[in-house]
Amino acid sequence: MTPTWRKPFGMFVILALILMWVVIVASFSGVVARWHPLLQLGFYGVTGMIWIAPLKPLLAWMETGRWR
Repeated sequence: MTPTWRKPFGMFVILALILMWVVIVASFSGVVARWHPLLQLGFYGVTGMIWIAPLKPLLAWMETGRWR
């Protein structure tokens, strides 16, 4: 099997998405810091899992060249 450009490009896209998501979530830290600790836990737990959703089609594209 010959290597394709999709995998290295996809890795850079994944890193860029993670960086963007971290900046977005961290921008709310001032507001979230005033919340009750259990609400903070819920917020960071949910936002820590949401970033995974866009990766499924990207990973499929990296493997197959198709978005589905």
